[in-house]
Amino acid sequence: MAPITTPPHRTGLLVIQPLKKRQCAECRTGPLALLVLEEGAPRCLDCADLGHLVFLPRGDTALTRRSREGSTLSAVVVRFNRRRSRYERQGALVEEAALARAEERCLADAEARRRRRVRDARRREVEDLRFTDAFAREIRRMFPGCPADRARDIAVHASVRGSGRVGRSAAGRALSEAAVASAVRASVRHMDTPYDQLLMSGVPRYEARRRIAVVVEATVRGWHTGQALP
Repeated sequence: MAPITTPPHRTGLLVIQPLKKRQCAECRTGPLALLVLEEGAPRCLDCADLGHLVFLPRGDTALTRRSREGSTLSAVVVRFNRRRSRYERQGALVEEAALARAEERCLADAEARRRRRVRDARRREVEDLRFTDAFAREIRRMFPGCPADRARDIAVHASVRGSGRVGRSAAGRALSEAAVASAVRASVRHMDTPYDQLLMSGVPRYEARRRIAVVVEATVRGWHTGQALP
């Protein structure tokens, strides 16, 4: 039987996931899923006095840290990666009671995070409503001829969080007149002209804009100079 490569020295106990079938040098049980090297010879976990520990796969850093902190006895589990020619961590062996306590703490943290996400979502929703209302009011101030419902629709569309639209730009959040006017023009372009149909038919964007420019400007000018509508 070929000897097992010894992992590099690490602080604490090391347990190996062997790549080949191995037997315990002491009790002769095997094949071993996990083993400990003692004086170069493989030992099963029971013979190494680690049989009462449970395996915790890697992946959850908080759970692993808390389990090891709460476990009087623990070990790092490694496996040799032939392609990289090095041992890589696979998880840990910890006391079952310590794992259970760690899971409870992590679940409590997860619930706390969930509640915080809910609170943050509600706060953002309130902020978004306030911002949309302010954007709609600014539209009506600059374009009193724009119907109230239309102003609201433009504000909602322009201010969707994460959309990258003008309402979410720095200028939009500051309610600059240029950003508000840009949102109004974009709405007119898409809702009141054949702009979208032109694009779908293959007309280049700049040419499509040129064709509908007169309608856009006339509509925007009418809203700007007109009386506020109910």
